[in-house]
Amino acid sequence: MNRVSETELICQFMREYAVVTGLDPAAASPRRYLWTDAFAVCNYLGLFEQTGDAMFRELALRLIDQVHHTLGRHRKDDPRTGWISGLSPHEGELHPTAGGLRIGKALPERGIHEPYDEPKEWDRDGQYYHYLTKWMHALCRAASVTRRPAYITWAIELACTAHARFTYMPPSGDRKRMYWKMSIDLTRPLVASMGQHDPLDGLITYHELQNAAARDPKQVQPVLLREITDMDGISRTMPLPTGDPLGIGGLLFDASRIVRLMRQGDSFYPGLLEDIIRSALAGLESFSSSGYLGLPASHRLAFREFGLSIGLAGIDTIPEWIRQSPELFRKPDVLHNQVLALRDYLPLREMIEQFWLDERNRKSGTWTGHREINMVMLATSLAPEGFLGT
Repeated sequence: MNRVSETELICQFMREYAVVTGLDPAAASPRRYLWTDAFAVCNYLGLFEQTGDAMFRELALRLIDQVHHTLGRHRKDDPRTGWISGLSPHEGELHPTAGGLRIGKALPERGIHEPYDEPKEWDRDGQYYHYLTKWMHALCRAASVTRRPAYITWAIELACTAHARFTYMPPSGDRKRMYWKMSIDLTRPLVASMGQHDPLDGLITYHELQNAAARDPKQVQPVLLREITDMDGISRTMPLPTGDPLGIGGLLFDASRIVRLMRQGDSFYPGLLEDIIRSALAGLESFSSSGYLGLPASHRLAFREFGLSIGLAGIDTIPEWIRQSPELFRKPDVLHNQVLALRDYLPLREMIEQFWLDERNRKSGTWTGHREINMVMLATSLAPEGFLGT
């Protein structure tokens, strides 16, 4: 597929997404889902930068507003009303992320006295930390493209709220931990276990927001210092290797963000970048030899594969960045060789994209059952610049 037809397909996916979810034309009750919407915002911003068509910037900003007014407020089937932060209508407009943002699941959250049902919990609403960090990143990208500092302010307010409610000190521990899923009002955990990569994702996202805030001439002091210290401590204890393609892609995305932030003057604890890349390499070796990509569409989940292909897109420029600024890295030669080893897996990206670009595979139930997230993340994979910020 040539670049022109690829761009046309991406535009088609993103226009379709706007229609079917009630973004454009605007629906009275739009279907908003925080993870997918975060990628969609970045896609629209990327299309604006690529084509110069202001319609895509408008869709990105309208989507941000719609997410805040849908997922920042209580569900229509909830007896509670208004902003989930509890702020007044006026204050809520000024601080739409102050109470976090709902996931956007089909079912209401589990009641306080309702027994836990693991399969059903996947379809219940609440708040996920790793969805909130994706939204922080989307707001950061919006601030970068539009030069509107309000988006960074909202991202930082979201980071402060999420960190305060998702992290906790266990009674018998000396190091904070995190909940994986919280209630809509962030008063109780719905799933108490900790996401494997949530602390790392939080650490890097906080650095990203702090770096963006530092570029604002009105910002007089560093932000998120306590939160960064907490996440630094939690993330050091977490094993990173995974065989899940979405998780591997997340590690690759984190690696590219760390290198970019280091080139902008930021710093991370020694060995973190190398540990991430080493873990991603182990995961890629396991995944590529598993035979998974040889399975039919009916046995594959496209959006998880796109997480990997998006992550792979992010590593392409790292060797050149290391070559340009070797003094920033502890062992630049070793790191450079690690990244070159990662690039051996770049063909996986094309394999994944070409498989799902085949319309026959997009007729499978695994595609149609997750159509919106699949089409948006395929668009991200084909044109990752909006999401990656490159």
